Amino acid sequence: MIDILSLSLEELQEEIAKINEAAFRAKQIFDWLHVKRAVSFSEMSNLSEQFRLKLAEHFCIKRLNIEKKLVSRHDYTVKYLYELPDFQNIETVLMKYKHANSLCVSTQAGCKMNCAFCASGANGFVRNLEPSEMLLQLYETERNSDMQVGSLVLMGIGEPLDNFNNVIKFLRLLSDKNGRNMSLRHVSLSTCGLADKIDELAELRPGLTLSVSLHAADDETRSKIMPVNNKFNIASLLKSCKSYYEKTGRRVSFEYALIKDVNDSLETAEKLAKLIKPLHAHLNLIPVNPTGHALRAPANIKYFYERLVQSGINVTVRRTLGADINAACGQLRAESTESSLKMTKCN
Repeated sequence: MIDILSLSLEELQEEIAKINEAAFRAKQIFDWLHVKRAVSFSEMSNLSEQFRLKLAEHFCIKRLNIEKKLVSRHDYTVKYLYELPDFQNIETVLMKYKHANSLCVSTQAGCKMNCAFCASGANGFVRNLEPSEMLLQLYETERNSDMQVGSLVLMGIGEPLDNFNNVIKFLRLLSDKNGRNMSLRHVSLSTCGLADKIDELAELRPGLTLSVSLHAADDETRSKIMPVNNKFNIASLLKSCKSYYEKTGRRVSFEYALIKDVNDSLETAEKLAKLIKPLHAHLNLIPVNPTGHALRAPANIKYFYERLVQSGINVTVRRTLGADINAACGQLRAESTESSLKMTKCN
């Protein structure tokens, strides 16, 4: 059975032709799937019953099941633990802002990157998500919450650039004028620093914001907390970021998780400023989330922040959302997987 939600309009036209139906039918079906959000072929009322039965024989419309939903009492952040068709779990977080609602989307089930401060890969990497499974996080969340999402961040479980082809196809489906039609200027893609894929992304000139997890100002420190640095060191990463900015005209944003006694000294702030100032980038400071590791945020980030400002860096401190519902990446999935393992061992 073909995963119809992962097909572009052109691919759908080709598949419809293979079952001896008129090409214009593909646009009707695409509208039902991505605008009207039909969850079954039986809902497609402007298609004949015979045609709908034929579609059901050749295609499937995937769904995500809500395994758990947590709503913050403090800021109304909503965290979903979704179950995929193969029973793997992923997380999606709906964040409410005054200007628009934003959705944090997962791109993989698990993660290979093994960053010391992140729970996403706590139980290993399972597989890449299909374009449909990324789209469905948006469609199912909007359906369940009855809220419109204005922007997306690919910052959930997984490394988006490690699932490059599926992520690019997802972005094209998301921005298709015949479908959801979301401008990619409202999308931010977060990467731990796969420099070769940043270069490949730059050639496509997608129009989205590239958000790079830096988290250190020297290779020794970064390699300790982010193994990816052993393959793409800071110099090669910043070279790719510079190229991305030059080719796309889109300013790069750097993420920096402040970790007590690891990367929070004033000397480090000065080194960091020298590294990123030539890129005219934005820096987002984040007190590290306690997600089961021994790393903790410094008690006061004021002095680190002020030193960056004095150095001429455009810097903000990320607002913490959903702290009471474990809204950091991977926490809910890790808890769910551990519970499943315990249940399996008991049976």
